[in-house]
Amino acid sequence: MSTAAATYDLGTMHGGLRLPARKSASTAKEIQTVPVPKQLVLPIAQHVGEPAHPIVGIGEYVLKGQLIAESDGSLSAPIHASSSGKVVAIEPWPVSRRLGETAPCIIIECDGEDRAVQTAEVRPPFDTLAPESLVQMILQGGIVGLGGAVFPTGQKLMQAATMPLEFLILNGVECEPCISCDDMLMRAHAAEVLGGAQILMHALGVSTCYIAIESDKSEAIAAIVEAKAQLEDDRIVVKQVPTIYPSGGEDQLVQLVTNREVPSGGLPTDVGCVVQNVGTSAAIYRWICEDEPLISRVTTVTGSGINTPMNVEARIGTTVADIIAFAGGYAEQSDHLVIGGPMCGKSVTTDRVPLVKATNCILVVNETRAPGAEQPCIRCGECATVCPIQLLPQQLFWYTCADDEAKLRSHGLTDCIECGCCDLVCPSQIPLTASFRNAKARFQELADEKARAERARLRYESRNERLETEKHSRESELAQQKKDALNAGPSAIDAILKRQKEKQDHNGGDKQ
Repeated sequence: MSTAAATYDLGTMHGGLRLPARKSASTAKEIQTVPVPKQLVLPIAQHVGEPAHPIVGIGEYVLKGQLIAESDGSLSAPIHASSSGKVVAIEPWPVSRRLGETAPCIIIECDGEDRAVQTAEVRPPFDTLAPESLVQMILQGGIVGLGGAVFPTGQKLMQAATMPLEFLILNGVECEPCISCDDMLMRAHAAEVLGGAQILMHALGVSTCYIAIESDKSEAIAAIVEAKAQLEDDRIVVKQVPTIYPSGGEDQLVQLVTNREVPSGGLPTDVGCVVQNVGTSAAIYRWICEDEPLISRVTTVTGSGINTPMNVEARIGTTVADIIAFAGGYAEQSDHLVIGGPMCGKSVTTDRVPLVKATNCILVVNETRAPGAEQPCIRCGECATVCPIQLLPQQLFWYTCADDEAKLRSHGLTDCIECGCCDLVCPSQIPLTASFRNAKARFQELADEKARAERARLRYESRNERLETEKHSRESELAQQKKDALNAGPSAIDAILKRQKEKQDHNGGDKQ
């Protein structure tokens, strides 16, 4: 079946940029499997929401796939051991969430045997399960959005199921330069991606799944089309989208694929859509059909500072140092390490950080563009032209300088996806995206502080109410005792007075 016969191009999107792909080096060879390392470092917070709660202790032997940290709260995801070995520590370790930040991690010393946990449970075919039961199973697999959002997939499906849904959209669009892990995953594991799509459609009760792939990924498109032909499932439709950054953004993809606009502050479910990454779909297939939780992922290792750029499948918890060593090590003069792509990635200062569920790219470069001196805004409007959300970045920047929360909210700051397009085209070298990110962080801090104050107020009022209730209860009890004594007659009163006198005499004797 030809690619053209099975797919078609969609129209253009507002704004965005056509950026150099820089992916040919990492896609030159097939996905390589990184050996199990000597040590695994597993952060307990690899997802949006509350960190998982460790259920193993130091010195305990664990097996591959064994649950080692369970969900803690309504929005959380469990963590499973990526290989067999002994838990040697549960302690802070450098992670890639922020520059220089550490977070609690479960550290496993691997035994090299890679022994998997055994289960006697035989799972029924997924299409014989009730959707609610299937979602509960997905909750237990530790699966999160592998496109970067890392929202726990089970909770996302539960929330989506409360809305009227029409379409499942699998996001195979990798619009950011250098990143090619989803492209290679679709080439190598197309059947798993489509198998996961069928599971998701059954869980959500939808009858149409769109798989969106950029038009320049011909090999991935061909692999998905061939797998679809073998599956003979007409509910799955492959669609090409323009190769424009950031066409892979969730809201942008919904508009490209369905021509529906997600409302400001809303979610794709508001317009009948659920978006999942193709890697998430494949992980769901492995969990539901092969009983393998999310313990590994495909990630891109690339950049001018890497000797042999490639895509690798590595265990969650493998350190970046081990992965880079597998990829031939650092090239000469490599001096800048980024987790993620060049547009949205995060700089880190050490390669001791572990690969986590969100790690889609390890980028090493030996040169970075020094930012020019920031100049005053000249109101050229280029930032508004490229903004995919159709915001006015220059207006937002002025309001961030004034710290005007009301104006920032009314001009859509919360809708900014921090793609960085405005930064690239600004002739005045203004760090627009950084200012928006900082403003969002300030607003979140204020919201958190307000929430803490509200919780403190409720605790104070609850305490006062409890004390008042206890006071009334004591007063009622004393009144009842007096009433009972009066009803009992003089003899009962005399008995009470006698006991009180004896008690006083006894206490007096003790004092002497």
